[in-house]
Amino acid sequence: MHTGTVMADSQSDATVTLFLAGDVMTGRGIDQVLPHPGDPQTYERYSRSARDYVQLAERVNGAIPSPVDYDYIWGDALAVLEAAAPAVRIINLETAVTQRGVPWPHKVIQYRMHPDNIPCLSAAAIDCCVLANNHVLDWGYAGLEETLQSLSQAGLQTTGAGVDLATAQAPAALDLPGQGRVLVFAVCLGSSGVPGAWAATTSRAGVNRLSELSGKSIGELARLVQAHKQAGDLIVVSLHWGGNWGYDIPAAHTRFAHALIDVADVDVVYGHSAHHPLAIERYQDKTILYGCGDLINDYEGISSHRQFRGELGLLYLLSLRRDSGAWVSLEMVPVIRQRFRLTHAARADRAWLRQVLDRECRPLGSRVVTIADDRLGLVPA
Repeated sequence: MHTGTVMADSQSDATVTLFLAGDVMTGRGIDQVLPHPGDPQTYERYSRSARDYVQLAERVNGAIPSPVDYDYIWGDALAVLEAAAPAVRIINLETAVTQRGVPWPHKVIQYRMHPDNIPCLSAAAIDCCVLANNHVLDWGYAGLEETLQSLSQAGLQTTGAGVDLATAQAPAALDLPGQGRVLVFAVCLGSSGVPGAWAATTSRAGVNRLSELSGKSIGELARLVQAHKQAGDLIVVSLHWGGNWGYDIPAAHTRFAHALIDVADVDVVYGHSAHHPLAIERYQDKTILYGCGDLINDYEGISSHRQFRGELGLLYLLSLRRDSGAWVSLEMVPVIRQRFRLTHAARADRAWLRQVLDRECRPLGSRVVTIADDRLGLVPA
């Protein structure tokens, strides 16, 4: 676990800083440039090899050295994380980590990373991989079993998938320096492309999939939180929900996020699935990230949905009060993916991201502004 706990404007033992990332998709093309590429065969309509995605990226931004070092994909993000020294680092790992299994029937796209490439996650000192998403079972139950085993053996905690419902529902428990923990619970929904058959049961492995956003679901999550929460714990609930493109936040998502805070005593609602960042809300002095966007993927060279600038991502550095989970500050560092590597976004790209997020956050009561060190921050409207 990491020793730094606060952002620059809140240096105090009373605060704790979390690093939150959206989708980290280290399978397919990314896997092919790492030191231990797996079988490149894909089963997609337009591609039969993961190497196709490497070639597409190289056509746009130039040659990618291969193999790259494990830390290569993080690029400039590593220095940002070292300087911020967040106490906990959480990602949504959107790939199976396996050589086993067969492609899930009738699923359009399958992602997998070779287990020997897990050091690409350790290179960024990731603490927790959320697995409640629409790719962790791409290679079936055998693939899920190896994914869970491989991540556990590498010392990475997981949540949101397991050998049965109880283990899929169980939180990752991340110790904080000094005292207290961050408990990370994870759920996913069919709206993000998670098949109903992937839902874990008392007798079957799978993901923690909610069938609906309802009062019943809130009650179940509230009971789950209370069953695990101890004094001094901060609660993060990860939600893989909604489609891949578009900025609209469904009213059902807003109601559910508010209820998680009001009823289930959640401190951070951590959403993802859209390939670009969505609005952020500060509600009852707690944090709702409706969609963190993609951070790492192999989409360079894919020309669709250009208006959303999917090549841009954000590193989210969220500071909370240790005693209450209340908001202290949020800094967002804009990055761009080029040659499968994160680099600092240029001034014009930062300005574009700020304008779009400001537009989306204002109806929710906040403004997005440029702050020191070429970062974005959230302030009251």
